[in-house]
Amino acid sequence: MARPGSPRPDDLSGLDRVAGPQHYNHETSDNHPKRRDPMPLSVPASVKGCLVAAPTPQPAPNPRPARSRSSARIGTITRGTTAPNRLRRVDRWLAGPQAFRLRRAADPLVVDLGYGATPVTAVELLQRLSVVRTDVEVVGIEIDPARVDGARPLERPGLSFRLGGFEVPLDGGRRPTVVRAFNVLRQYDESEVDGAWRVTVARLAPGGLLVDGTCDEIGRLATWVAVTPEAGPTSLTLSVRLGSLDVPSQVAERLPKVLIHRNVPGEPVHALLRELDGAWSRAAPIGAFGVRQRWAAAVSDVRSRGWPVLDGPSRWRLGELTVAWAAVAPR
Repeated sequence: MARPGSPRPDDLSGLDRVAGPQHYNHETSDNHPKRRDPMPLSVPASVKGCLVAAPTPQPAPNPRPARSRSSARIGTITRGTTAPNRLRRVDRWLAGPQAFRLRRAADPLVVDLGYGATPVTAVELLQRLSVVRTDVEVVGIEIDPARVDGARPLERPGLSFRLGGFEVPLDGGRRPTVVRAFNVLRQYDESEVDGAWRVTVARLAPGGLLVDGTCDEIGRLATWVAVTPEAGPTSLTLSVRLGSLDVPSQVAERLPKVLIHRNVPGEPVHALLRELDGAWSRAAPIGAFGVRQRWAAAVSDVRSRGWPVLDGPSRWRLGELTVAWAAVAPR
């Protein structure tokens, strides 16, 4: 329930003013790979299929997060590719097993860091987390001034946009409970990941969470690392659309930057994906009962072989697997 007198959080009106044309398919059902499911958001007809703006051509980005000479902004302008419903998997995780962070927060503030060429992911994040707390506030942060200017017509109580980077600039010294940074660090050098994590995590509230992740263009394959102020990186989550999955290792191409170059023999993440592929193959007979049952059986098999799986069947049925970071950290 939205605040009295404020627009509904799922109101996407105005996006047609900041987005350019591009046609798009949203096939999100796990059990029906050929069926197009309806979009889970209430999107006006004027913007369906045209929410992705072609990014304004930019000079080749500097791969290193650097301070602007004219400000304290940390980072560099990246491609900004985005799409409606692209981040549904990580949003579902934040509103599910991680919802306790918002419920107990004194200030339920969430940052969508590097939201891209259009602000649709920030609008969706507000809608999805409003189920957890009606007073949640989402701030979209972008380092590209043109993207911030384009998003501001959508500002409303609970949703705002501002210029910034990994330093997460917020008024009054506020500290966010969650920072979601998706498809941002993937465009940086691997050597810059740790520094970006440190800068961003230092801005979190106690008990807060940084989610650094990557997904494909329509959100069928996604992975993310959970990073906390208290313990650093704590887990890796794989999330896949089961209806279109051939083998689990397909997700390797969308590993977070910290792991994308580590999918080679001798590295723990490579061993995990190989183990998961084997379990998926062994669970093939169970596929007669559906892909969710097959995935759950495969993950259970992986856990029985000693991998520290942190989630349970309710998440497995969604195509997720979360393991302790220590088991996949780069060597």
